[in-house]
Amino acid sequence: MPTKDEIFEKVRTTLVDALNLDEDDIKPTSRLKADLNAESIDFLDIVFRLERQFGVKIPREELFPESVFAGDPEFVADGKVTPVGLDELAKQMPFADLTEFRKDPRLDKVEDLFTVDLIVNYLQKKLGG
Repeated sequence: MPTKDEIFEKVRTTLVDALNLDEDDIKPTSRLKADLNAESIDFLDIVFRLERQFGVKIPREELFPESVFAGDPEFVADGKVTPVGLDELAKQMPFADLTEFRKDPRLDKVEDLFTVDLIVNYLQKKLGG
């Protein structure tokens, strides 16, 4: 079982290759879209590369779930994720730190949850850590 630091280094290498960045650009707190300029198509490439790098299968929407926000009024209302939606998000993403997001659960802030650290935490859990 690799350490969190070892996982981070492999994730960083994967993101450098996938997004054509320098290693110095990638920090644990880097947001994939806002800081690293990843686009939707990049997310598929990142998942593919992570699967190869770590020898694991990452089911569709397990690492980057979107279904909780597919227009269900129970989960999203007035541009904000509802308490029920937050609970569902926590279930679908147990590896995500929702502390800050819970304070201001605007739908347009969801993409800020997708950080390098989220990927590391996901992989650590996936690899049995």
